[in-house]
Amino acid sequence: MAYTLNIKGQLLDLSEPRVMGILNATPDSFFAGSRKQTEQEIADRARQIVDEGGTFIDVGAFSTRPGAAEVTEAEELDRMRRALQIVKREVPDAIVSVDTFRPAVARMAVEEMGADIINDVSEGGVTGIVGRQLAAEGGEVPQIFRTVASLQVPYILMSVQKDLHDTLMAFAKKVQQLRDLGQKDIILDPGFGFGKTLEDNYRLMGEMEKLQVMELPLLVGISRKSMIYRLLGTDADQALNGTSVLNTIALMKGASILRVHDVKEAVECVKIVGSSTK
Repeated sequence: MAYTLNIKGQLLDLSEPRVMGILNATPDSFFAGSRKQTEQEIADRARQIVDEGGTFIDVGAFSTRPGAAEVTEAEELDRMRRALQIVKREVPDAIVSVDTFRPAVARMAVEEMGADIINDVSEGGVTGIVGRQLAAEGGEVPQIFRTVASLQVPYILMSVQKDLHDTLMAFAKKVQQLRDLGQKDIILDPGFGFGKTLEDNYRLMGEMEKLQVMELPLLVGISRKSMIYRLLGTDADQALNGTSVLNTIALMKGASILRVHDVKEAVECVKIVGSSTK
């Protein structure tokens, strides 16, 4: 199914899958190769993502790996503002996604820095990340939903549910909440590595095509994650081959966006899968 995203009034065609490159302005992301803190490192990484064929740059200022250190909102704001200033200077035409679960960070990134997409790994903040509760459970509409709807930028909703059934149920409820607020562009992320065992991750990957019933674009982020290196008995540094295998499977099951550390290799996956399915 072909989708489009409205990026500041311009329609971005997702009929051919796109690649989102990861830029972590953090000292402690799980994959050391993605940590970019100096001005030169951030600038080089932003240019690399674009030069290797990435459509999106996903900027994060808060590591969500298990056991990551707490980051205050003020510190995340400072890190994000500084990183976005560099990215916007170096690649002003790139589409910039902001990886945050905090409404204040999302608002600053869009209103002050011109970010294009909000990527929320907390499933709307209701079931939190890194072991914390971020918002009230129940029927309350998450504040991040209200914020993104008011900003009118595309929103990536990630699942922290353990299986396909619970993921679909949570997506259905939360997509409706977003629609009721007037949110137009919604991208769904199955959330590999979040709230799932190793077996849960592979079971969900095996059934991922069933998420297309939501009729929304799917983003898959499995780059160098523990579901690869734990299965193979290696580590994140040796997980590129496994990442390419899973990216290929994800594309064949309907992924519209691949979120990755290794952009060139993911772009090659897109080209090969596209050529083999024409």
